[in-house]
Parts: sequence; C-alpha cells; structure tokens
Amino acid sequence: MSLLRGKLITFEGIDGAGKSTHLAWVADFLQNQGLEVVVTREPGGTVLGEALRELLLDHRQTMHAETEALLMFAARREHLDKVILSALQRGAWVVSDRFTDASFAYQGGGRGVPLAKLEKLEQWCLEDFSPDLTLYFDVPVAISRQRVQAARTTDRFEQESDLFFERVRQAYLQRVAEFPDRIRVVEGSLPLATVKTAVAAIVENFWSAQAKEN
Repeated sequence: MSLLRGKLITFEGIDGAGKSTHLAWVADFLQNQGLEVVVTREPGGTVLGEALRELLLDHRQTMHAETEALLMFAARREHLDKVILSALQRGAWVVSDRFTDASFAYQGGGRGVPLAKLEKLEQWCLEDFSPDLTLYFDVPVAISRQRVQAARTTDRFEQESDLFFERVRQAYLQRVAEFPDRIRVVEGSLPLATVKTAVAAIVENFWSAQAKEN
C-alpha cells in the first residue's frame, strides 16, 4: 500500500462531539485546493456497509460484543476494498466519519472486547494500512449527551449509559496517547467558531506539508 497517492483523513469522537459538522468544512477546503475529495463514513460507505450500519444501529437489535466487532470490521474491509483504496490510488483525498479508532473505542473501551482481539482483526483486515491524519473531537460525556438528545432519536449506541460513553472516551484518549503523531485532539466543547479555527489550523498545516513533499 506504499504506492498510494492520496491521503485519508478520519474524524473521531463520541456522538455529539461535533465531528460531522467540521468534516463537511474540511471536505470543502480540500476541494478548493483542487483535489478530488471522497466523503464517506463508517460503518457504511458501500452497499454492504450501509446494510450492516442499519443492523448495527437498530435499537431493537441485541448482539454479543464480539459479534458487533466482527460486523464492524467486515464493513471496514469492504469499505477499504470498494471505496478507500481505489480513491487513494487515483490520488483522491478521502475524508471519513470514523475508522478503526472507533472500534478500539466503542467495541474495546465501551463493550470490553479485549484489545488483543481487536488488534488481530485490524491486522487481518487492514494489514499495515492506517489513516494519514485523524482529528479526535474530545468533549465531556455530559455535553455530548445533551447535544444528542436535543438533535434526534437515539440509535442503539446512543441509548447506552453515561458510563459506557466514559469508557469510550477514555479509550479514545488512550489511542491519542498511543498515536500522537497521527491523532490531533480538538476540544469539541469550545464555541463553534473556535473549534473551526483549530480544525482549520490542523488541516491547513497538514495540506501544506503534503504540498511541499510533492
């Protein structure tokens, strides 16, 4: 996968962190630089992925934590094969709402699936592939819950307890500590304009560095 010409930027955070709002701005910024931009999401992004997404988010469903993890990685493998790699190979930049870090946070931290099992799934499905840049939007659980409840009906994940989301958040922060060069933290609880400024600085610096290399 060393011949990939494009870049993958992923957006992570618990629901209500504000990542989706800023993902749209980043996609617009990159398009304005003359790049082809592919906007996608996980789980989803393909016909199979979207079908699995509907199943995974359905609040009427119950499933074993490891079943959930396997379905997430099945959707991700299909996503990588059908959308992400082909886009990167032709030089497009891919902007994704969630990627592998989400599995370590939600299925690992939230559900308690052993990290060793998730790491094996990651290696099996992705080999040595990883995002080029990840923006993690960090917000206190109380704020994220207020935003979600005000926005829409909750799905199967959003109806989980505050304690579940505290575990998810801590797992995300553990990923930040493990991959500091790739994952940049954005304080999602700050005013919208302030968050946008922070996101702009990160993405513009990353873009400038890539442009210089080319």
